[in-house]
Amino acid sequence: MTMAEQGIEHTHGDTDEALRGLADGRPSVRLRAALEVGTAPDPRFVGPLVERCAVEPEFFVRDMLTWALTRHPVSLTLPALLRELRSERAQARSQALHTLSKIGDPQGWPGITPALLADAEDEVARSAWRAATVLVPHGEEAALASSLAGRLGRGGRETQLSLSRALIALGEVVLPALRRAAADPDPRVRTHALATERLLHDPEAGFAFAVEEAKRVLVLGGSDPQGR
Repeated sequence: MTMAEQGIEHTHGDTDEALRGLADGRPSVRLRAALEVGTAPDPRFVGPLVERCAVEPEFFVRDMLTWALTRHPVSLTLPALLRELRSERAQARSQALHTLSKIGDPQGWPGITPALLADAEDEVARSAWRAATVLVPHGEEAALASSLAGRLGRGGRETQLSLSRALIALGEVVLPALRRAAADPDPRVRTHALATERLLHDPEAGFAFAVEEAKRVLVLGGSDPQGR
């Protein structure tokens, strides 16, 4: 066997070992394998990384898997991630959206569909909101703001905070949509809209305080979170 052939065999052996590590029963081994895969990118890793994202139970390992995917060429990762957005598995959709937001390539925008923004699974919807604010093309921010504002009042505190952060990330362009929502018949929608506007103007206020302030404004019959 020539030295070149030995090198190829060694590389294949390392690849196989890393791939086995991604499926190991020990989180520490999976974490190390994901780190190794990201440190030495290889096209053969993309599929297994995406597949592992869909089932990995540990958050810190999933985060390393995402990092490893960002180390590979977009031409390889993007098609695989866009396919995952159609998966029946909620975690597959959520993690693919998270990874797309980390890659930040605008070619991922068409994958952020209205169905994902309104996904029945809160974690998927939250990931879609974050990804949308990263990938939205210039000039489409107002349309996205209107779509996101249509979700105001949804879910519990964590989900509402995620939506507020996504809207705030779009900047002042969200104000018309927030003010329309502040007149919604549903008090949860009105409260969430007013709290989000408060945070837009005063990011240090804190979500819980902004919500309580919004409730106070509504009780007093007002609609301005700034008390003007």
